[in-house]
Amino acid sequence: MEEARRKKAALKEGKIEKMVDHLVNTEINSQRIAAVENCFGASGQPLALPGRVLLGEGILTKECRKKAKPRIFFLFNDILVYGSIVISKRKYSSQHIIPLEEVTLETLPNTWNAKNRWMIKTSKKSFVVSAASMTEREEWIRHIEECVRRQLRATGRPPTTEHAAPWIPDKATDICMRCTQTKFSALTRRHHCRKCGFVVCGDCSRERFLMPRLSSKPLRVCGLCYRELTAEKRKEEEGGRRQPQQDLAHLPGTTYGASSGEDESDKSDEDKDGGTAGSWPMGLEFYASGVKWSSFHS
Repeated sequence: MEEARRKKAALKEGKIEKMVDHLVNTEINSQRIAAVENCFGASGQPLALPGRVLLGEGILTKECRKKAKPRIFFLFNDILVYGSIVISKRKYSSQHIIPLEEVTLETLPNTWNAKNRWMIKTSKKSFVVSAASMTEREEWIRHIEECVRRQLRATGRPPTTEHAAPWIPDKATDICMRCTQTKFSALTRRHHCRKCGFVVCGDCSRERFLMPRLSSKPLRVCGLCYRELTAEKRKEEEGGRRQPQQDLAHLPGTTYGASSGEDESDKSDEDKDGGTAGSWPMGLEFYASGVKWSSFHS
């Protein structure tokens, strides 16, 4: 059984290799990448590089701080790019680029309002996405994992073992997840610990801690995580193994939460879209429309 599984995986991975070899340096691949660059416009980074191939694209829901929102995703052979949809197939914003060698995936169970879920984990940011169907989820996961293995072989890097904690959505709790006493309201706002991702009140997240992998400035953390971080730092210092400040994010056994950026506000990138970004293209319902939202090139 295990041998059959390995052979099947090797066969599928070989298909990615053939796809990349077939598309690299072709006019159609250049046109596809140029179209993506044009949709992001001046706000996006250039994506065309020698040897880079666009393998697939599609719309997934991304579980953001306040609610799930549609996001456009593009899978290249070396990076994963996503952004907000301003005008479907014409204009995107808030471009994010994730090197595939930093990515680990984890499948998740369905919830009452989200199906076909999985988590995209990196050391800087982790978040949950959903596909319109189980088939599309399997396609995305298979293609991403094959590209990750390919990148790790090419770079000689070991798989990433430290991952940021995803932010717990605001609606997941009405009370502080640390003190369990403070009830959130219009006047008592929610905050997120950048290490554990918990939704916490202001009193339980007064501390700041410098985590260079996430930001050049100290970030909000809850009291428990602050004590753990400072204890780990003190232990390193007392043991005569003090690490340079820029390496604090590499302390063994520590998992850091996703950062909203380099400022101390609790606004994540998902809350900064503004305008109409985040509405569903064509007004269709994601799970029940019967529309195929993703496609992979050959």
